[in-house]
Amino acid sequence: MAKATPTGPGTGSAPQGATGALVLADGSILWGRGFGATGAGVGEVCFNTAMTGYQEIMTDPSYAGQIITFTFPHIGNVGANAEDVEADKPRAVGCIVRQDVTEPSNFRSTERFDAWLAAQGQIGISGIDTRALTRRIRLAGAPNAVIAHAPDGRFDIDELLAMARSWPGLEGMDLAKDVTRDEQGDWTGGIWTLGHGYGAAGEGERPHVVAIDYGAKHNIFRNLVRAGARVTVVPAKTSAEAILALKPAGIFLSNGPGDPAATGDYAVPVIRALMDAGLPIFGICLGHQLLALAVGAKTIKMHQGHRGANHPVKRHADAVVEITSMNHGFAVDAATLPEGAVVTHTSLFDGSNCGFEMPAKRAFSVQYHPEASPGPQDSFYLFEKFVSNLSNQNAEG
Repeated sequence: MAKATPTGPGTGSAPQGATGALVLADGSILWGRGFGATGAGVGEVCFNTAMTGYQEIMTDPSYAGQIITFTFPHIGNVGANAEDVEADKPRAVGCIVRQDVTEPSNFRSTERFDAWLAAQGQIGISGIDTRALTRRIRLAGAPNAVIAHAPDGRFDIDELLAMARSWPGLEGMDLAKDVTRDEQGDWTGGIWTLGHGYGAAGEGERPHVVAIDYGAKHNIFRNLVRAGARVTVVPAKTSAEAILALKPAGIFLSNGPGDPAATGDYAVPVIRALMDAGLPIFGICLGHQLLALAVGAKTIKMHQGHRGANHPVKRHADAVVEITSMNHGFAVDAATLPEGAVVTHTSLFDGSNCGFEMPAKRAFSVQYHPEASPGPQDSFYLFEKFVSNLSNQNAEG
């Protein structure tokens, strides 16, 4: 991992062959080879340990405001296609990889990853010692930085450093409002099958779930449909009155980016009103954190966050260990959960809270992404649990 400190003002040339730069707020510069879009973008540098699913990761709205370091070296080797995306518009700032992007080798590929990245407006840098950068993040925390790609190898280092230092960071930042959908709509897609792509949602009587979109991945809605629900998706700032007017059987709180305390300014009163209405609630990731805030708990900024598809989580009910997909930089402070809250899941990496439920409020949530994409499918049972409860409720009613 090349490291340098800028010594002079104005535009400067990179080391020979370098067309990409990661300029950290502390003045360090990591040189590499740029690919994808050209230009510069600012964000928080994090790392993801997944070995597959880079396209899903780059299109996960929870990565808004972040530059993703992939610890697996071979990124781009299976190309890109139109099916492996998790949002209508990518939100991650860019990515950092060890090896140069190669020609794809996969029958589903329709274009190279670097070409796809350029079309999305996302910047990539290869040739970085990602092991050293990951170690740095683990020891010192996730830094603010600018990722830049200039094919001519010329960068205005002073300007890039100023961008990195002036960016306020994710703490206190509400990003859900920037990534949520603009309008309410019914979700009509089903699950993916080889050779057929994505199917349609099933017909017939299904319990109605209203999903609040704080930056949701598409596979969440597909899994709700797979579990037997009919899904209506609403924007993050939809009022409780408008949601209740849809006559839902239950409420889903989605994943999303940013500081939950900031998003909670408008989300928490809505969630509390929905709980007071007696509606069952299921939240994941940011939705988990917002549910915790709604019952009086607090959230905290993590040192490095959890991002990957191989995170072990203990399920307290039966001591089973689930291997989960995660993407979060904030966590629920379990010590602040109120009386009546039952801790259901705990990270085996660092002991942080990964799930709780409020039986009296008919609400539960988990910190990880049970819909995977990418990642293991150990936790699909949570969708079944939620939708089954709604079906039972409808039958009893």
